[in-house]
Amino acid sequence: MTKNTEFYTKRAAELSLRNDCWVDGRFVPALSGQRFETINPATGAVLTQVARGDTGDIDRAVVSGRAAFGSGVWSGLTPAERKTVLLRWAQLVRDNLEELALLDTLDVGKPISDTLTIDVPGAAAILQWHAEAIDKLYDEIAPTGGRDLAMVRRVPLGVVGVVVPWNFPLDLAIWKIAPALAVGNSVVLKPAEQSPLSALRLAELGSEAGLPAGVLNVVTGLGHEAGRALGLHPDVDCLAFTGSTEIGKLFQGYAGESNMKQVWLETGGKSPCLVFPDADLEAAADKAVWGIFFNQGQVCSANSRLLVHETIAQDMIGRLKARAEALVPGNPLDPSTRLGPMATVEHADRVAGFIEAGRQSGRLVTGGGQLTHGASRAYIQPTVFADVASDATIVREEIFGPVLVVQTFRDEDEAVALANDTPYGLAASVWTRDITRALTVSDRLNAGTVSINTVDALSPMTPFGGMKQSGFGRDLSLHSFDKYSALKTVWIKY
Repeated sequence: MTKNTEFYTKRAAELSLRNDCWVDGRFVPALSGQRFETINPATGAVLTQVARGDTGDIDRAVVSGRAAFGSGVWSGLTPAERKTVLLRWAQLVRDNLEELALLDTLDVGKPISDTLTIDVPGAAAILQWHAEAIDKLYDEIAPTGGRDLAMVRRVPLGVVGVVVPWNFPLDLAIWKIAPALAVGNSVVLKPAEQSPLSALRLAELGSEAGLPAGVLNVVTGLGHEAGRALGLHPDVDCLAFTGSTEIGKLFQGYAGESNMKQVWLETGGKSPCLVFPDADLEAAADKAVWGIFFNQGQVCSANSRLLVHETIAQDMIGRLKARAEALVPGNPLDPSTRLGPMATVEHADRVAGFIEAGRQSGRLVTGGGQLTHGASRAYIQPTVFADVASDATIVREEIFGPVLVVQTFRDEDEAVALANDTPYGLAASVWTRDITRALTVSDRLNAGTVSINTVDALSPMTPFGGMKQSGFGRDLSLHSFDKYSALKTVWIKY
């Protein structure tokens, strides 16, 4: 059968949508009985009514997680035994590729071509990588000398709270769940209220793979209710969050108000892409467009500021304009669509507000429209601005949409100064054929990841995270295990 728009539309209509919390190995409604709507942004249609968990539901989930942790049913397994379960889970994610891809496409409008080829395969690969790594981490013996034996062991923390956003619902849940579970913790996951569906199905697949009841609990609900309750809970040992800087600061406050739990944040970004005159301009233009318009610009590390040497600025702007105008927002269930709707109508309205501010402070090169498809006005045209002052709102604030701002520089010092003139420090890109310049500039940039002659380079083998108000701590790589474990020293005199 040809897998076209008609196929995926029919397949989506046949899905069984899980809509209750997952606690202690089973689906349960919220204790209050209340529910909230999850809406397909591409159509405006209500997908289902999801359990509206709150303080009581978070407490129930934490109690379940603590009991599972204390019993040793998961924390007491060997790393190799936990690996076996996690590998089965990764395979089940692959086996259910279409279903999981459709859930995220329906929930937040991601193009099905992306969820099928990037999101779900990427989630499975990251889960597999952490599973494979966990039985290859060694504890230490300190060089104390004499009749002393000092063992330094990595131990799980206990109950880990995880709060993830709506832009990569399945992927970012796995980024945090995989290392947390691999080291032996229990996890309470609170997905974004805009995108709860794939998290619920993921938990069910985890149980099928052999995760014991209580080891992974999922509480759906609103951020100011369930998310806040998780941040304040006195029996949560650690909380990992990806989302806005504003909400990240709230979680820091919740920790201070409660039990001083560890809080690990991956928050906002306003990432610069620096293009020098000797760069491959065709490749730079291709990647610059991908770096801002992929996922409708709803990427924390999106290269939303393009800093171009003044001698090539008009050339680059022409290339960007042609490429941006070739991207037409469309039905996310159409495999040919490369740009879907924003995750919600409310977010589309917010992005449109930034674009209007941009019209007042710079030159609109292309785009700028908020489009309506059917009953939904959640679509935003790929938009490029130029001739914008450094203090303009669209330069300073994270828009989280398909809006690119082009600025010019005269020399390397000015390029670095412009790039670092932001409260964020998540990612950056540098385009040049001069390896000395590439490395020198990368040393001077305040960013967690600097990509040379590409954008947003990413792998499970390398750490991902930011500096300044982009957060701290690292997802991915062996360093991700550090967030979810403690070092315990056992000292023996003999």
